[in-house]
Amino acid sequence: MPKRVMEGVVVSTKQDKTAVVRIDRTFLHPVLKKIVRRSKKYHAHDEGNVAVEGERITIRECPPRSKLKTWEVIASEGADS
Repeated sequence: MPKRVMEGVVVSTKQDKTAVVRIDRTFLHPVLKKIVRRSKKYHAHDEGNVAVEGERITIRECPPRSKLKTWEVIASEGADS
């Protein structure tokens, strides 16, 4: 089964080798027929501590590394590029 890949914004890098990433999604509400925004935070493993708060990164599903970390950082676009 392929691993899920998502793109989001880093909101915290205070933990060692961990980045907290906010994933935003939009969908059409089934009853109200309005566009609704929802977001969710994921803890991602960041081996080299390369993630910087505010930058967009890509994360991929991986086997559990801890209680909360089941994602890993695979690409970083850079905040100031």
